[in-house]
Amino acid sequence: MTDNSALDPEDRKIITLARSARARNGVPEGAAVRDETGRTYVAGTVALDSLQLSALRTAVAMAVASGAKSLEAAAVVTDAEGATDEDRAAVRDLGGPQTPVLVAGPDGAVRTTVTAG
Repeated sequence: MTDNSALDPEDRKIITLARSARARNGVPEGAAVRDETGRTYVAGTVALDSLQLSALRTAVAMAVASGAKSLEAAAVVTDAEGATDEDRAAVRDLGGPQTPVLVAGPDGAVRTTVTAG
């Protein structure tokens, strides 16, 4: 587990946004990404009969659809222990292999930080 007080304020912000999306929408995961200009994109899990997307892939898709050219960081709030390979691949596609992905529990405490790599 990571001490959140040691995190960059902008990283704490995307964790807070991801946590809020999860709670507000009552979904299994919330996610937020920050693009190269500092804009943030927030999403929850999408679970439709015809469309299934994790929160992190949805946040990346929202960034792309809004014109983001790159990502500085990503965060996901989940019960899972880590980010899936598919989620990391989506972050890597837009942000590159060194983009940090912060994985936090429902309480907002960061469990691990991995690269999209």
